[in-house]
Amino acid sequence: MLKPRAAIPLLCIPLGLVGLIDAAFAVLSITVFSDHQELKFFLPAITMLLPAMVSLPALGRLNYERISYREALLFSTMSWLIVGLLAAIPIMTITHISFTDAVFESVSAITTTGATVLTGLDQMPHSFLLYRQFLQWLGGLGIVIFVVSVLPMLNAGGMRLLKAETPGPVKGEKLTPRLVNTTHYIWVVYVLITLMCALAYWFAGMTPYDAIAHSLSTVSTGGFSTHDASLGYFHSPAILTVADVFMLIGAISFTLHFRAMHKRNIGLYWQDEETRWFLVMVVIFSLVASMPLIASHSKSEALHELSMATFHLISFMTSTGFGATDFQVWPSMTIFLLILTGYLGGCAGSTAGGNKIIRFLLMCKMFSQEHRRLIHPKGVFPIKYQKYVVGDDVLNATAAFITFSIVSTLVLTMLVCATGLDVWSSFTAVAACLNVIGPAFGELGSNFQPVSPVGTWILSGTMLLGRLEYFTVLALFLPAFWREF
Repeated sequence: MLKPRAAIPLLCIPLGLVGLIDAAFAVLSITVFSDHQELKFFLPAITMLLPAMVSLPALGRLNYERISYREALLFSTMSWLIVGLLAAIPIMTITHISFTDAVFESVSAITTTGATVLTGLDQMPHSFLLYRQFLQWLGGLGIVIFVVSVLPMLNAGGMRLLKAETPGPVKGEKLTPRLVNTTHYIWVVYVLITLMCALAYWFAGMTPYDAIAHSLSTVSTGGFSTHDASLGYFHSPAILTVADVFMLIGAISFTLHFRAMHKRNIGLYWQDEETRWFLVMVVIFSLVASMPLIASHSKSEALHELSMATFHLISFMTSTGFGATDFQVWPSMTIFLLILTGYLGGCAGSTAGGNKIIRFLLMCKMFSQEHRRLIHPKGVFPIKYQKYVVGDDVLNATAAFITFSIVSTLVLTMLVCATGLDVWSSFTAVAACLNVIGPAFGELGSNFQPVSPVGTWILSGTMLLGRLEYFTVLALFLPAFWREF
C-alpha cells in the first residue's frame, strides 16, 4: 500500500497542473489577446511550478500499481480542493474580489457548477474569461474519468453498474491500468465533441472566440459565459438550438459516446436504458414546463415559449445552467420544475450533475417491486437493468445515496439560512450548488454576491460535496478511513 508520506508528492500533481494552466494563459495573454494580464498569470504559475518540479523525483519512485481505493478517494478529493484553492489566485488578482469569492468562483468552475459572484463580464479581459471557461472544461473531463474509473469499483451510490460499460481492454480490479485506458479513450471523445461544438457555434453566428469559449462550458455542462446575459446576449434561436444539442450530448455517458463512435451505430443511444429514459424525460418535462408559459402568452408566441422552456429545461436538467431570459417573470410552477429536474440530472458517466437518471430508474423499479410484493407477498420480482439482475448491494447503495441527497439539502439549506438568506434563496442556492446547476433564485437571481462570506464557504463546500458524489468526500471524515492507512 502507498505510504501516507508518499501521498504528499502525489498531491503536487494538481499544483503543477494549475501552474501549467496559468503559464499557458500568461502566454495567451501576451501573444493572442494582448490584454496585459500576463504577470497575473505568470507569478502564480512560477510559484506553483517550482515545488511541483521539486517533487518530480519522488513521483517517479512511487509504485502506482499499489494505490488503494482509500488513497484514490483521498487523492480525488484533495485534487479538487487544491485546484480550487490555487486556481482562485489569478481570479483574485485580476478581478480584485476577496479570496473567499475567488475560491467560490474557481470551485464553481472546476466542479462545472457555473454559479458566479462576478458582474461586468463583457468588459473583462478575454484571457481571463477564457481561463474560467477552460477550468470548467478541465473539470468536466476530470469528473468523467473519476466517475467511470473510481466510483464503479467503490460502488459509491450504486455506480458498480458502470463497470461493464467502461471502454478499453482492461477491466480488472487494479486502479492504474483501468484509469490509463479509460483516460485515453475519454480524452479523444471529449476533445472531438468539443471541437464539433465550437464549429457549430461558429456556423450559428458566434465569433471564433465566443464559439471556443462557449464550447468549453457547453460540453462540460458548466454554464459559464463570456457575457453577463449568458446565451441571451446573442438573441439567436440557432445558437440556442446548438446549445440544446451539445448540452444533451454532454449529459450522456462518454463511454456510450465512445462505443457509438467506435461501432458507428447511433442506435446504441436508444438501446441504452438510461439514455433512452433521459431523452424521454427531457421531452415530457419540456412540454410540462412550457404549458404555464404558453397559457400566459398569446397563441402567436406559443412556439417561442416552447423553445425557451425546452432550452432552460435542458440547461437545468443537464446541470449546465445557461440562461436566455429573465426568470423573475416566469411562473412559479415552471421554476420549481426546473429545480426538481436539476436533482434528476443527466446520465452516469457524463459531465452532468444531479443524482443521475440511473439512480432514479432504480428507485422507481424498487418502488414497483415493493408494490407488487404487497399484492403477491410470496412472489419473487428481481430488479433488472439492461436485462441483467441488479444485486442488493447496488440497490442499497442507490437508496442510501438518494436519502443522503435529501438530508444534505435540508441540512445545508438550514445552514445557509442561518447566515442571513431567506429560505427560498437558501434552498435554491443549495440545490444549484449540490447538483452543480449554477443559477439560483430569490435574492440570488442575478448572481451569488448577496451571500455572506460564511455562506460562500458553505456553498463552496457544497459544490465539492455534490460533484464528488457525497460519499467520496464524507469518507475522509470517518476515523475508520484513517486507521486503515
